[in-house]
Amino acid sequence: MAPTAQLSATSSPTEPERIVAFLGASAPFSDIDAAERGRLLAAARRLTLEAGAGVYAYGDALAGFYVILEGRVEVRDRSGALLSLLGPGDGFGERGLLREGRALATVSAQTAVDLLLISAEDFKRLLRDNRAFEEFFERSKPEAPRPANLAAKPIAEIMTAQPITCRPDHTIQEVARMMRDKRVACLPITDDAAKLIGIVTTKDLTKRALAEGMPGDTAVSAIMTADPIALDPAALGGDVLFEMLEHGIGHLPVVADGALIGIVSQTDLTRVQALSSATLIRELQGADTTAEVARLTARIPTLLGQLVGAGHRHDVITRLVTDIADAATRRLLRLAEKELGTPPVPYLWLACGSQGRREQTGVSDQDNCLFIDDAMKPEDDAYFEALARIVTTGLAECGYMLCPGDMMASNPRWRQPIRVWREYFDGWIRKPDPMAQMLASVMFDLRPVAGDFSLHDAVIGDVLERASANSIFVAHMVKNAVGHAPPLGLFGGVATIRSGEHKQTIDLKHNGVVSVVDLGRIYALQGRLRPVNTRARLEAALEAKVISETGGRDLIDAYDFIAETRLRHQARQARDGVSIDNFMSPSRLSDLERSHMRDAFVVVRTMQSALTHTRAAVM
Repeated sequence: MAPTAQLSATSSPTEPERIVAFLGASAPFSDIDAAERGRLLAAARRLTLEAGAGVYAYGDALAGFYVILEGRVEVRDRSGALLSLLGPGDGFGERGLLREGRALATVSAQTAVDLLLISAEDFKRLLRDNRAFEEFFERSKPEAPRPANLAAKPIAEIMTAQPITCRPDHTIQEVARMMRDKRVACLPITDDAAKLIGIVTTKDLTKRALAEGMPGDTAVSAIMTADPIALDPAALGGDVLFEMLEHGIGHLPVVADGALIGIVSQTDLTRVQALSSATLIRELQGADTTAEVARLTARIPTLLGQLVGAGHRHDVITRLVTDIADAATRRLLRLAEKELGTPPVPYLWLACGSQGRREQTGVSDQDNCLFIDDAMKPEDDAYFEALARIVTTGLAECGYMLCPGDMMASNPRWRQPIRVWREYFDGWIRKPDPMAQMLASVMFDLRPVAGDFSLHDAVIGDVLERASANSIFVAHMVKNAVGHAPPLGLFGGVATIRSGEHKQTIDLKHNGVVSVVDLGRIYALQGRLRPVNTRARLEAALEAKVISETGGRDLIDAYDFIAETRLRHQARQARDGVSIDNFMSPSRLSDLERSHMRDAFVVVRTMQSALTHTRAAVM
């Protein structure tokens, strides 16, 4: 279980309520309702252990699933080697370190810890009765501690593309400054045609220049290693390891037809071995500044490439990427509270859009809002305005672009007490004009991220039922949902953008996945279904018979193909060191893939047409 929460005294007045709120901010307990979390807490045991105390040892019978409320524990294998360090919000035991009821590892308290022990019976009941809860553990399996298969990785997934270079006539002083300013330990040396002719490292500057008393204006060609060992783009991680060990070097250029295209360092190898969503989340929890949070989220493109390369399903990847955004948001909120002091009244920070649906990719803007307790006084808004400003600007610094429509908590319209939010939803449902439809579409994807989770139920509790019961509202939502048409030409071929910056490409977001996102939202509304994630909505709609068996299966397959194509496109951009976007040229696809893409778009258009006929019948 990923660490996604911090036990805080600012949200709820009593200890049980604080723990229920804490579980509500910790995946996968965030996927079950508050009443169920309350029942779990009533049946669970609280354990407080001193530093050094054992929780259980290898081979012991396990009593259930443990959740860390405070402190840290260490997990060691049978030989005593450290497997993992776990902190607040982490869980372990059942479905993690277990075989036939026996522990596969030894767990002990690194610091004083406060644990919640959920019995094996209750845990198994949750797995049996709660689909999202079970799916979390199924999807978390790839994140279990294990060494990365570095030797089999293509070098393109390891190297730093388009590295900083210098010319042979640069002086050693200029080179030293470049390495200092760019924070690199080596510089490839190329000629005007980008051909690799040498390499210089910090060791060369020390041993060949400084130690020999060379003047600073000496050309770097005097100390460089000429014609260095280089690798071909077809090389694997195992080739990197062999060359480094065989020749005692720490940097290897990657060359294609004599031209430098990348470089691999020992730091790159370490990064590949260590990087995971769980690692990033754990480091985010300890970040002390916004800049440190941003430094960690900058690793997301690399992680995205690795997850795609490992063959994970698209909804697993986007869930893991979104978990990082959630952790960054929670950390920025804690930093804001540290700066501003205790909130005057309870609040809840919510994500909408792709973060709300847990569908973030390598490029995302931010959509968020604040629910504030009705005890809020007018003068309290100064605190929440400052809180929202700190967090939204911090998220922008972390790469989550400011929302072009200003749908963020920094906008006073989306930072309101509960009574105002009720009025918003009542108005949108009662008078479904085009603007109301757009706003309702966004707000039906709301998901609590941090704060007092009970405020969410206070607003949304009966909204889905009232909205689905209003046939005119549903009909207008359907009209809004079919606005993103799949890119099909007059004769059924895949149509590209005709002009502008992205000419001859397909927008895999707005004309691809968003078309299915809109359909999933309508099915959830029609069936009064609670899932927010698009694929989960489609599966729930299929199970509830909101859509036909054939249409539902085809739509899920179409969505999978479009979403996975989009992620592969972004992973390729991350590997190539270029800006990530959603615009892909069809020439990137094989003939068979283009045929599949066309078929996927046809399925989406067919399902949109079916919805349109439903709306016409209602109107």
